[in-house]
Amino acid sequence: MKYNKIRKMDISNGPGVRVSIFFQGCSFHCKNCFNTETWDFDKGLDFTDETIDTIIKISEADHITGLSILGGEPMHPNNIKGTIKLAKKFRETYPNKTIWAWSGFLIDNICDKEILNYLDVLVDGQFMDELRNPTLEWRGSSNQRVIDVKKSLKENNVILYTD
Repeated sequence: MKYNKIRKMDISNGPGVRVSIFFQGCSFHCKNCFNTETWDFDKGLDFTDETIDTIIKISEADHITGLSILGGEPMHPNNIKGTIKLAKKFRETYPNKTIWAWSGFLIDNICDKEILNYLDVLVDGQFMDELRNPTLEWRGSSNQRVIDVKKSLKENNVILYTD
């Protein structure tokens, strides 16, 4: 499994100042994707336990409000185990910081639902260029949903996130 990059201070992928990781590999290939360099599963850097340790370390600062997990496709079957391992370790280490993730898969189609136990917010659905809307917060096209995962699991129904 590979990742493309880590941002130590990201203010565009979730609320507050966050640490973001962009996983490598995506099979959706959405038209006009903003991150085409993450499509190839064979490129990027090896995702290891040391990568997780690095993310945990740089997230310890008080000004870091959470972790954002993007791609590529972090929920792809090739990436999901590493995504879960990272999210679980982050949640255990920082129970009061949030975890946001973006996926082209709809919440019901994620191959390993364990990940949902660790996420606060999931932006689901593939980017659709014909529904592109740059005024939307946290998403690129109007078909994508910003889901409050904890409320959704509690209600057993998709509940949209509100600030």
